[in-house]
Amino acid sequence: MTAILKGGCLCGAIRYQIAEPLVDSFTYLQGDPAVYQSSLQSQREFCRNCGTQLIFRHSHHPRTLDVTPASLDDPSLVQPQYHIWHQSRIDWFEISDVLPRYRDAGPDDHDM
Repeated sequence: MTAILKGGCLCGAIRYQIAEPLVDSFTYLQGDPAVYQSSLQSQREFCRNCGTQLIFRHSHHPRTLDVTPASLDDPSLVQPQYHIWHQSRIDWFEISDVLPRYRDAGPDDHDM
C-alpha cells in the first residue's frame, strides 16, 4: 500500500484515512467512533449509529492496527499478505492460496 486510502462507516457518519505505517497514519476525518473493550487486551472501534466495525486494536501488539477491509472505500486496493488465526478457522474452510498462515495473531507472535 503506497497511496492514502479512505474509508468509513455505512451511514457516512464516520470517515477516516490511512497510509503506511498504519498505526501512525490512521486518522479520523469525521465523526467520533464508539469504543468497545471486547476483552482485557482488545478494543473495537465502530460507528455508534450504524454499527460498522472500523478498526481493532490489541494492547499486546501496539504497533498493529487491524482495519476492517469492508469499511474501505475501495477494498480491492489492499491485497492480503498473510492469514491469521488459521488454527481456529472453521473445519470446512480451506485456504487455497500460498500466503503464510499463522496459528494465532500473526507475524508479531512468530507462530507459523
